[in-house]
Amino acid sequence: MNVMTEPLEHVGAFQAARPRLVAIASSVLGSTAEADDVVQDAWARWQGTDRTRVIDATAFLVTTTRRLALNVADSARARRETSVGPWLPERVDSGADPALDAERREALELAVFVLLERLSHTERAAYVLREAFDYPYRRIADVLARTEANARQLVNRARAHVSSERRNPVSADDQRRFVAAFVTGSQTGDLAALERLLAERASSVRVAVAA
Repeated sequence: MNVMTEPLEHVGAFQAARPRLVAIASSVLGSTAEADDVVQDAWARWQGTDRTRVIDATAFLVTTTRRLALNVADSARARRETSVGPWLPERVDSGADPALDAERREALELAVFVLLERLSHTERAAYVLREAFDYPYRRIADVLARTEANARQLVNRARAHVSSERRNPVSADDQRRFVAAFVTGSQTGDLAALERLLAERASSVRVAVAA
C-alpha cells in the first residue's frame, strides 16, 4: 500500500477502518488471505475516489469492502468451487467492535441458507460436523447412527453438492433453528444442541423412507 502521496487524513481514515474491513471480508469469504486481497482492492478504490464527495469515510469503506467480498464469493460460486469457505464463514472476534456482530450474523444466515437449499438433511449434518467443527468420521457416524464408511460418503457427496445448482425449498423456521444452534455451538463450544438438531433431521428422513 503506497501511502507516500496520500494525504495523512485519508490514510488515517483507511487505517482506522482496516481491522473492521478485514473482519467483514473474512465473514463473507471465510478466508483471511482472500479478505486481505479484498481490503487491498478497497484501498485502491479509496485512492481513486473523490474524497471531497465522501460524507462518512468509514461507511464508504465498509460498503465498498462488503460489495467487493460478495463479488469474490459470487465468482467462486460461478467457478463451482467446493471449498467450505463461503458456506461456513470462519468465526471472527468482534469483541472490540460490536457492530461486526450483525455482519457475521448476516454472513452466517447466507451460509445456512445455501446448506439448507443444496444439501439433504444427512449430507448437511455430516458436512457441518466435519467441516465446521472437525469431527472425526467415527464421531459423525455415532451422531447420525451410520457406519463410518457411510459418514465419509455423506461428507464427500456434500462437498460436491454444496457448489451445485440444487434448489430445495427452505423453511424460515429451519433456517432460524440452524443458525441459533450453530451460533451457540460456535460461541460456547457446547455442540449438544446442534448435534441433536442435525441427528433429529437426519433421523426423520430415515423414518420417512422406511415408511
